[in-house]
Amino acid sequence: MYIIIVGCGRVGAQVATLLSQEGHNVVVIDKKQDAFRRLGGNFNGATLVGNGFELDILKEAGIEKADAFCSLTNGDNTNIMASQVAKKIFKVPRVIARVYDSARAHIYETFGLEILSGTVLLAAMIRDKLVDRRLSSFLIETGDLGVIELDVPESLAGKIVADVVLPNEFIVVTIVKGSDTHGQDIIIPLPDTHLGKGDKVYGIVRTESINKVKKMFEVK
Repeated sequence: MYIIIVGCGRVGAQVATLLSQEGHNVVVIDKKQDAFRRLGGNFNGATLVGNGFELDILKEAGIEKADAFCSLTNGDNTNIMASQVAKKIFKVPRVIARVYDSARAHIYETFGLEILSGTVLLAAMIRDKLVDRRLSSFLIETGDLGVIELDVPESLAGKIVADVVLPNEFIVVTIVKGSDTHGQDIIIPLPDTHLGKGDKVYGIVRTESINKVKKMFEVK
């Protein structure tokens, strides 16, 4: 994917580095040249100094061919303005804006933007740690999905990922294998990846299917 990120603060730099390491083409825009120092040596993308809502800067960044656009600065107005430009003028397929004012998040969503609110996410994560530490909320605004951590019981050892997937209810996204002195192997599984006893499985689950998935993995 060709991805443009506005804002090279801690969050923006981390997202840009992760996407770059995964092989995506990433361009980061920030008003300050010094901000790009946060990217470190593992970043393989491009950087551009300027305002992320200015048309000339966005065109120079290649927005006309962008698959996704994220505005992650520390200012709500900047993020909304930049995202609106990306969505309405350049028709970028996927646009995400970070906002700090959680009370207005749903209003911003009416603009056709995908909104991430750190306040809402943190509140939901704290709630999940208190109520069920295995569950971390995902897509908090709708409450439809959650990310769940599960230990593979003996009854599922030897089965493959396809055996435990529940269509439209639960998918496995990551498996952590091993915990000995040789460390852990973190893998993105295929449908025929085998499960081992004690493996940690991380999956996305619909909230109404959580108990069904817990029962399958023998969670008490």
